[in-house]
Amino acid sequence: MGDVALSEVANIKSMPDESMVENDEQEGPRLKEGPRLKEVPFTHNQVIPRHHLNQTVTDRRYDIIDRSHNDKLDSPQRILFVTTEITDFVKVGGLGDVSSALPRALAAHHDVRVLIPAYREMVQSNYDIVTVGHLPSFAGLPACDIGQLTCRDGLIVYVLLCPELYEREGTPYGTGSSGYGDGQDEGWKDNDIRFARLSRAAADIALGKANLDWQPQLLHLNDWACGLAPAYLHWQSQGQPIPTVFTIHNLAYQGVFDASRLEMLGIPDEAFHIDGVEYYGDISFMKAGIVYASQVTTVSATYAQEITTPKFGCGLDGLLRCKAEQGCLSGIPNGIDDSWDPRTDSLLIQAFSSNDWRGKRANADYVRRHFGLTPSQGPLFAVISRMVHQKGLDLTIEAAKAIVHAGGQIVFMGCGEHHVEEALRKLAIRFPGAITAYIGFDEYQARCLFAGSDFLLMPSRFEPCGLSQMYAQRFGSLPIAHRTGGLADTIEDGVTGFLFDDMQFGSYMHAIQRAFAVYRSTDLFNAMRGAAMAGRYHWKQSIVPYSKLYLQALEQAGNEATQAQ
Repeated sequence: MGDVALSEVANIKSMPDESMVENDEQEGPRLKEGPRLKEVPFTHNQVIPRHHLNQTVTDRRYDIIDRSHNDKLDSPQRILFVTTEITDFVKVGGLGDVSSALPRALAAHHDVRVLIPAYREMVQSNYDIVTVGHLPSFAGLPACDIGQLTCRDGLIVYVLLCPELYEREGTPYGTGSSGYGDGQDEGWKDNDIRFARLSRAAADIALGKANLDWQPQLLHLNDWACGLAPAYLHWQSQGQPIPTVFTIHNLAYQGVFDASRLEMLGIPDEAFHIDGVEYYGDISFMKAGIVYASQVTTVSATYAQEITTPKFGCGLDGLLRCKAEQGCLSGIPNGIDDSWDPRTDSLLIQAFSSNDWRGKRANADYVRRHFGLTPSQGPLFAVISRMVHQKGLDLTIEAAKAIVHAGGQIVFMGCGEHHVEEALRKLAIRFPGAITAYIGFDEYQARCLFAGSDFLLMPSRFEPCGLSQMYAQRFGSLPIAHRTGGLADTIEDGVTGFLFDDMQFGSYMHAIQRAFAVYRSTDLFNAMRGAAMAGRYHWKQSIVPYSKLYLQALEQAGNEATQAQ
């Protein structure tokens, strides 16, 4: 099927003239809202970066706030945001971007501080770290200090000072290039201890046991590495529940460890059962977070629905359906920060807007020169992704010959599984001047690639949220993506990009054919690019949904405390 040639596309819906609106001085031409046609996070090494399945899952993007609660929503809360990555210092994937941007957005309305392990990158940074607290050993978890640093914009970050656990060469999770301790990488053998230490520290801070001059009212915990925090709180709060919000960024990574580690982690024997931390005979940090958290959220509305099904639930779909039925599972989409603006981004070869495509062409010319592509009038496709099975690279590799034969060019950027990397290298050798594979990641070049490309190929098998498609749209590159998770929520098919429904080669090829057809229709192509660039996926849009969720968790904890008396 790799030999299939691109054909003219039948039944491409053309946009009537009245679908265009007047040029916006800032954003250029846009498309009117209309019916839908049937929709990578960065690291210093790589990028990770509709259907209603369950109506009990709340899409909080569109919640209408009761006016009577406005005063409560506007009331600032003390929030401790607990994470394993923050782009300011260390980033493996999208969590790093989220942990950098979301607390800053929330800080406009709340007192938000961040807790993160003190990795070597942080200790060796130019920031002064002042020791402000201490935590004793617990079970098999070593004692540690709590340091504090203040970012240049005022964000306060608590760092968990424990050199034997965190000051290591590699990523937060292990060694190797992919960053996650999976695939060809090897995760740290003591990752259970390392991240249980983080979870226990978060719980102790919430309980006022860390000797800090600040105590949070609520914990916002991120992904499996923080999953034991709500469990520790549950086991030691003694009738004084501390509200917790637990965010699932990718359910496929669960933090599963051998049951023999129970005592070492300080997990009581009575918690090792189907309604506790037990997961098919092992310990699951992810499950602990879901079971014991006040509220569970994930990073898009569609993904929140998908994970309640066996196909996407990774063995936890039953538990997640229960959370949904209890009104404790929601989806709040990620956003991007204001640096992703083609009019002002200093990293681009030339700035541009939808009123002036000369800058975009300048970036495209640079990309072609830099990555060794021949000059071309055809479309430039980008793949900026972790090179793993989830991302559908096999489909793109299969489609590459047809894309090249139709006059397209492709630049791949990212790293991951060895066999995928090798397949990309062979593809580049097979099509010199038309395909380039850059194994690794460079943020400067990635920004130029987003800015210079015409289309972003993102056929992910599943995608909790995704950031690359938002970056691409903001820079006028139209994503071609599988209708799943956050891709379905952030791409408007036929308006800001192209979506395909079935994770099959033929369906993917049809979406690519549609993209070629639009590319040949200059007015329609520019209108779609302008519409994509005008999209708003800023973090500030998440402030109200998160504030409402925090309030709900706080009220829930208050009710539980009253009942316990």
